[in-house]
Amino acid sequence: MTSRIGVVTFPGTLDDRDALRAARLAGAEPVPLWHRDKDLKQVDAVVLAGGFSYGDYLRAGAISRFSPVMDTIVEQARAGMPVLGICNGFQILTESHLLPGAMLRNNHLHFICRDQKLRVENADTAWTADYEAGQEISVPLKNIDGRYVADERVLDELEAEGRVAFRYLDGNPNGSLRDIAGITNAAGNVVGLMPHPEHAVEPLIGTGRTDGLGFFTSILKRLIAA
Repeated sequence: MTSRIGVVTFPGTLDDRDALRAARLAGAEPVPLWHRDKDLKQVDAVVLAGGFSYGDYLRAGAISRFSPVMDTIVEQARAGMPVLGICNGFQILTESHLLPGAMLRNNHLHFICRDQKLRVENADTAWTADYEAGQEISVPLKNIDGRYVADERVLDELEAEGRVAFRYLDGNPNGSLRDIAGITNAAGNVVGLMPHPEHAVEPLIGTGRTDGLGFFTSILKRLIAA
């Protein structure tokens, strides 16, 4: 049976189709999910895609956190279901308290869009197992509220427990503390990052490389093994 990866669409989501395509290219069955529907349609994993849900009013991800679908996702994620939050999806994960910290306006106060080099810090999560720790990858980055912040105690815990999943290389693009580009929960089933791996899955588009495809092949292999 083919593993099913659901991708949630909120009002203002931009990259849901890209995430669905990436899941299909990896060999999974992509399943569109609507934000007002609590039913996850028996998916095996969920992606919260990038964009500007609800126009980023109040705070990025603050309104989406209360969408009906998030009640089910939070419950299932705490029970072990894999969840990946990309850009706005990462913001929603912090607002939902599935991941610690918060996302603030970029320190230079401008929208940024560029190819971004990252270092894989944790290759043991459900979404990063096809990478190697220390591996350098390049995927597109596009955000204005991408500055990851947390208090020193949380930052020290993330470092000590190996929960920093990705770190920016060749310059910090948004002022994120300790160059953090992405993190994971303690169980390794929930991962959030600001860059966009779904835009780096085919040589023809994005960075011209397939460095982002590993997110989707990683989770597919994990689901098949389970």
